[in-house]
Amino acid sequence: MSFLEVIVLALIQGLTEFLPISSSAHLLLPSVLLGWQDQGLAFDLVLNIGTLAAVVIYFHKDLRNMSLAWFNSIKHKQTTQDSKLAWWIIWATIPAALIGFLGKDYIELYLRSGYVVATTTVLFGLLLWWADAKAVQVKTEYQTGLKGAIFLGCAQALALIPGTSRSGITITAGLMLGLTRNAAARFSFLMSVPIISMASGYDLLKFILSDEYVDWTSLALGAGVSFISAILCIHVFLILLNKIGMLPFVIYRLILGAALFYVLS
Repeated sequence: MSFLEVIVLALIQGLTEFLPISSSAHLLLPSVLLGWQDQGLAFDLVLNIGTLAAVVIYFHKDLRNMSLAWFNSIKHKQTTQDSKLAWWIIWATIPAALIGFLGKDYIELYLRSGYVVATTTVLFGLLLWWADAKAVQVKTEYQTGLKGAIFLGCAQALALIPGTSRSGITITAGLMLGLTRNAAARFSFLMSVPIISMASGYDLLKFILSDEYVDWTSLALGAGVSFISAILCIHVFLILLNKIGMLPFVIYRLILGAALFYVLS
């Protein structure tokens, strides 16, 4: 890949991974519009590592408090808000982990098409609009509850369908549960840590077993760009979320979906 391709793809990954607009839909555009080839397993891996590092660093205090509280809940039977939240994140991870493990090959084979991405971009964009407009947004992430966490986990499993948007569908589910926009986004971002970690681990194993050529300069550049763009995206998104709501992202998804249908037809 050229440095231009590396920077563009890394920016797309970093900016769209945590916004409710579908990273897979955007990563499809360079190949459809410009004829760019698949970037390869190693590059996918470092982009995921870059975005994972961004969310871990941004929420490092929350993750530290949750981890300590979780260990104390096991060792000393102490229950706190942070320990409950940690357990809920664990429960919310299980559906996507199971479906991803059992159905990843099927998804790769049958659902990674441009028309699937375009369709889910539009449909789940409309669902996001409905949830943002109709839901009663009063709860914090500490009021999610076990049933709510499992519901969010099932929503996260839907994001395995390309074009759905992991952050988009989990924020939608959070709003439907009555979480505020900020709480839904925070729970979504915290949920991303274990699921991206597992996806990265799976890709790392495949990479170790492969004989793929490694361009270390491109990988380092891609990881750095995806990290910086992702951490800035998270920060700005959480600041603007309550001011602008979800409608701009919904409109953008509808335009993107329409554009994908047009270029694919």
